[in-house]
Amino acid sequence: MEKLLAQTGFLALTWREGVMIAVAFLLLWLAIKKEFEPLLLVPIGFGALMTNLPLNGLMNLPAEGAPGGLFHYLFQGVELEIFPPLIFLGLGALTDFGPLLANPKTFLLGGAAQLGVFGTFLAANALGFTPQESGAIGIIGGADGPTSIYLTIKLAPHLLGAIAVSAYSYMALVPLIQPPIMKLLTTKKERMIRMEANFDVPKWLRISFPIVSTVICALIVPAATSLIGLLMFGNLLRECGVTERLTRTAQNELINLVTIVLGLSVGVTMDGGSFLRPATLKILVLGCVAFAVSTAGGVLIAKVMSRLPGTPVNPLIGAAGVSAVPMAARVAHNVGQAEDPDNYLLMHAMGPNVAGVIGTAVAAGSLLALLK
Repeated sequence: MEKLLAQTGFLALTWREGVMIAVAFLLLWLAIKKEFEPLLLVPIGFGALMTNLPLNGLMNLPAEGAPGGLFHYLFQGVELEIFPPLIFLGLGALTDFGPLLANPKTFLLGGAAQLGVFGTFLAANALGFTPQESGAIGIIGGADGPTSIYLTIKLAPHLLGAIAVSAYSYMALVPLIQPPIMKLLTTKKERMIRMEANFDVPKWLRISFPIVSTVICALIVPAATSLIGLLMFGNLLRECGVTERLTRTAQNELINLVTIVLGLSVGVTMDGGSFLRPATLKILVLGCVAFAVSTAGGVLIAKVMSRLPGTPVNPLIGAAGVSAVPMAARVAHNVGQAEDPDNYLLMHAMGPNVAGVIGTAVAAGSLLALLK
């Protein structure tokens, strides 16, 4: 009986693992009960639960005569930078760049929202993180989980669990974090500005955009080619009109399968020894700051644009410059409708929202080129 008990995990369970099991339960509760980013937080939470159950060997390295653990092999998709670009492929197939192409000046709002990325990079460096760690932390401000994972695995893989949880948690909290910042930085009159609706974009432009964007971005920031390239390839599948089967696969089976494996693989990095450190708390705080500054940067630039001559711009759409698609666009729309129920900002906000996806990928490529 004693021998059997010694082979179970009960005696090997430490207080750190107990705390992380509680954290895993919290993530699952937030995902299931509160519906905070459930597609990612459910796999991440369950992965965190499994990795903190002792003696399971999920991440064991291969040894003589014995294979490695299951997640040692699945994690190669993260470590070899396969899963995040595949997520971008599916995202591109789901994304309509029409609102952005119909109002190209909203590209600026996607860039303005990257202020939080670079501002937090400087703040993290000042707090004692290495430049590589600071770059990985700063990208949380882009509110793009796959990009955060992609950059972290290249610059600071030991921080992957903390940064991934921070990125996806703040993405889920967009409806709570952004509205107070948007209201603080705008007047009631500005929030009631109505924008002209014209989203007719010729088919040739929809097809040309992903091709030209890939060429330009790859030449300017070569390190971002895998992210931008697969994002645009997915969009080309959507827009070209002759690859319907491939488009459906990218939009459904591919992105769903990769999301499951990516979430579980990230979750198993959240073991008590690597996660329960003072640095994790700093990352969570800095991630919140990054996201708030990115939101404020987009709103302030849109506020300036609203005062320039030309077609009217509602400053609220600047908050959608982060890459939380389409949640940030919906938040901008909802805040506008709270002031004027007949003001429809959703499609206008989708312009900076999808520009933010491109902007965050370019920011990640820039940090990678500077810090790797």
